[in-house]
Amino acid sequence: MRSQQFPSAEARRILASLRPSEPDRSAAGLPRLRQEAKARATAEAPRILCETRVTLRETVICDVPCLELIPAGRAAEWPILYGFGGGFVQGSPIEDLPIAAHLCAATGARVIIPDYCLAPEHPWPAPVDDAFAVYRDLARRPLAIVGESAGGNLALVLMQRARAAGLRLPGAAALLSPWCDLGNTGDSLRFNDGRDPSLSAQSSRMAVLHYVGDQPLDNPDISPIYGPFDIGFPPFVITTGTRDLHLSQAVRLSQVLRESGVRADLHVWEGLWHVFEWYDQLPEAEQSIQRVGAHLISNMNP
Repeated sequence: MRSQQFPSAEARRILASLRPSEPDRSAAGLPRLRQEAKARATAEAPRILCETRVTLRETVICDVPCLELIPAGRAAEWPILYGFGGGFVQGSPIEDLPIAAHLCAATGARVIIPDYCLAPEHPWPAPVDDAFAVYRDLARRPLAIVGESAGGNLALVLMQRARAAGLRLPGAAALLSPWCDLGNTGDSLRFNDGRDPSLSAQSSRMAVLHYVGDQPLDNPDISPIYGPFDIGFPPFVITTGTRDLHLSQAVRLSQVLRESGVRADLHVWEGLWHVFEWYDQLPEAEQSIQRVGAHLISNMNP
């Protein structure tokens, strides 16, 4: 496990300016949340693409719409399958450009982001089915996989499904603040509720209800931390922060992986919050994405 000693001045400034909010994740409130978030992301996209020199292309893989990020210059021979976050009720490929575009530039690899369907309109297992259709197509050749928050859940479920189906597993994996236990267990859900400026326990619980309803939360296809892992899984890097609402889940997941014989490098960032890498002007975000990129490159190109 690696940790940072002190948050940067920029991180402290963001913490001082952000206040924990309780977004309206009711079925009636979600359309407005989605619309507003996508509008903000679309407005920011030109800046991010200019800074990273990444270009975008809309594509369809196995009937699933996807956003493909293409790096400037020569690309790596392997793509990154990327899962966006948002609790399976919010989010879209364009909203994760602050992470995905910088990762694309850092690795020189194409990034494929499935625009999987969202709950409550399309509850589990529909989002996973969408993403697995894309995975199955990409797995004909070597690939890496990355996911943030709910996208980290998605990445784990896809690998477990792939293992069961006899498909190729990724050569490397990276999870940013993975939401891998939808039972929301762990101390950090209590002591970081109100300290994490990007996520609250209540909004997380509401997302669970929309996504899985009364399904058993220890089903590995819902909470992949309870699923099977073995030495055939790729090496992982997992990032989190001491203010992350789901810090406990990242710690537990790293332990589960190691006990299963899987290499897992856990990075805990002092004073930072859930998926802090999304704040692309943050020095720690750049450092973390560079480390993730180096992990992918070193394991995909041994």
